[in-house]
Amino acid sequence: MAEGLGNRLRDLRAERDLTQAALAEMVGVSRKTINTVENGVFIPSTLLALRLARALGCPVETIFSLED
Repeated sequence: MAEGLGNRLRDLRAERDLTQAALAEMVGVSRKTINTVENGVFIPSTLLALRLARALGCPVETIFSLED
């Protein structure tokens, strides 16, 4: 996982019954991008983080958090 950044993307996506592919289409990226963000391999740009928040209907801070 990317050091220092936690995320709840998988849980929030699942709560909304969205597949990785469906969320990817909503925000204009590939399914693999969603997968790598969920697994902490890829840290999204600010633009992508904001698009994800909009698509999931929550603040960015609900999806991503700093870890100590």
